Amino acid sequence: MSTMVKTVKKRKISRQLGFCIFGLLPIMALYTYLRFVPIIRTFYLSFHKWDLISSKKPFIGIDNYIKLFQSDLFLGTLKNTTVIAFSVLLLTLPLSLLVANALTSKVKSKSFFESIYFMPVIMPMVPVTIAWKQLLDNNYGIVNYFLSFFGIEPLAWMIDPKLAVVSVIIITVWKNLGYNMLIFSVGLTGISKEYYEAASIDGATGLKSFRYITIPLLKPVTVFVSIMTLIKGFNVFSTVYVLASDTQGSPGYVVRVLVYDMYQNGFGFLKMGYASAEAVVLFIIVFVLTMFQFALTSDKDKKKHRNWKRVKV
Repeated sequence: MSTMVKTVKKRKISRQLGFCIFGLLPIMALYTYLRFVPIIRTFYLSFHKWDLISSKKPFIGIDNYIKLFQSDLFLGTLKNTTVIAFSVLLLTLPLSLLVANALTSKVKSKSFFESIYFMPVIMPMVPVTIAWKQLLDNNYGIVNYFLSFFGIEPLAWMIDPKLAVVSVIIITVWKNLGYNMLIFSVGLTGISKEYYEAASIDGATGLKSFRYITIPLLKPVTVFVSIMTLIKGFNVFSTVYVLASDTQGSPGYVVRVLVYDMYQNGFGFLKMGYASAEAVVLFIIVFVLTMFQFALTSDKDKKKHRNWKRVKV
């Protein structure tokens, strides 16, 4: 009798599994077509020379990659993108965690403040960048007007290469802060209060409980936020494109980033094979960084964390 019941259960499970697979097949097929096929095609085009118009795509091997790493323009573009991505990460991560920690404590009108911080995330990037462009204008921008009260001369935010990088970083941090804050808030509310109560009995409060309890338990959330922030940093495009939309917007040339350079080479200069090679390099960078950050959450690494019971008061 038990054998019969097990057989019936197995058949039922197999039917449910088959139904799930059958239902997911169209979605997975569409996802594969929209995601994986373009990636494979990009890898394929990176080994060919194509002007986007001709039907011929002569195979040239790794010539596109050789030209890439022999080009000072590309190396400068890669440097700018890396500086922007890691600067955004190093600024956004602690700021969003501090804001989230402050809002998860007993704060009046918590929802109101969360909405204010999250507002930039849902704003369209193009009009937001246009607004920032006016604020950072060299001649009549509010930022330079404010700095004049401290005796600072007007700064060429969108012309000077170093300041242009800073401008892109400021806009990107402002845009992503609310999203990271919200993710950290969810992570903080998921930490049981029992940990803090037990630590307070041992005398660990304030900074010690934050260091030895909050930060270790938030590590999975921190890894996720770091990955998403780095990906957004390496894929920055709209900000530079809008800033470079007129004669004053020289950041498009002095602060070239990978995606902007890919866009110009592919659709401006019709060097689609060369642009595809840039896309492959960007893909590899993001993939390696993602795998490295995932490795930080391995079991071996988790064992290295101090338990709250070991906190020395």
